[in-house]
Amino acid sequence: MAFLDNSGDIILDAVLTDAGRRRLAQGNGSFRVAKYAFGDDEIDYGSYDPNNASGSAYYDLEILQTPILEAFTNNIASLKSKLITLTNNNLLYLPVIKMNNKVPDFYTSGTNSIGSGSYAVLVDQDTVTEFGGTGKDLGDKYIDGLNGPAFDGVQQAIRFDQGLDTTEISAVFNLDAELTENQYIVQLDNRFGTIVDTDNKTINPSYIDDDNIASYYISTSPLVTPLQANKSDGSSTDSVIAGPRGTKLEFSLLSSITLRTSTFLFDQVGTSATKAVSGVSYQYIDTTVKIQGATTGYQVDAPVRFIKKV
Repeated sequence: MAFLDNSGDIILDAVLTDAGRRRLAQGNGSFRVAKYAFGDDEIDYGSYDPNNASGSAYYDLEILQTPILEAFTNNIASLKSKLITLTNNNLLYLPVIKMNNKVPDFYTSGTNSIGSGSYAVLVDQDTVTEFGGTGKDLGDKYIDGLNGPAFDGVQQAIRFDQGLDTTEISAVFNLDAELTENQYIVQLDNRFGTIVDTDNKTINPSYIDDDNIASYYISTSPLVTPLQANKSDGSSTDSVIAGPRGTKLEFSLLSSITLRTSTFLFDQVGTSATKAVSGVSYQYIDTTVKIQGATTGYQVDAPVRFIKKV
């Protein structure tokens, strides 16, 4: 939805989501507007200038004059920053969702020529044998996209922690219930892979849109669990959240059959490369996995690289 101010006339421009358009097209009466969302993606609140020499009327003038995007139907690009309503108006901090590279640590460094600062998913056994393991290019910093996270007892997982990332409030305090994420929405290009839990159980997507983006609504253990303290001061040695903590989301990835058995998608949307020393050729596809909290709407992306030896 977009709010347009055209010479004094107020215009509300609204569009339906993919699910809404699908139900409307069915024509069977199942279409009903039940939920809506507001966002402020266009607004840069850093433009608020309390020191403007022209006076208080000009403090927020730049914000008020910011052009507003028209409503558009691409759900991948719209409403990155959703507005929320909270009953507690005395909050000084809002929770965040942060990628945890401490435990487990399967995130490759930016200097690694194969993984290049992404979660490296090796799509088949030949690729795992070539790049993964002790003394190999990726060492143990990879995800086995063929056998899954429970293979050989190594739980290769992607983890996100949620809570107040500040030292101004002690970690011994509990996070308010209305700020705690108990459900996450995980989105992944369905052509490349699927979500599994750390026990290697496949999670079925809740919905796959017309862009082949699969949405997973995740709320159960072992995927979502409370973040526990393991130190006497209430903090946690394996968490990246400095203050009161909510929950953690932990999952892994399996490569799709298409990536395992052919180079079609690698040829279409991927990149080819060759190892400098050995001359081994490989292809990779860079993508992201989007994680969004269902309660606060906070969103973060995890960089993922699907790799195949050719």
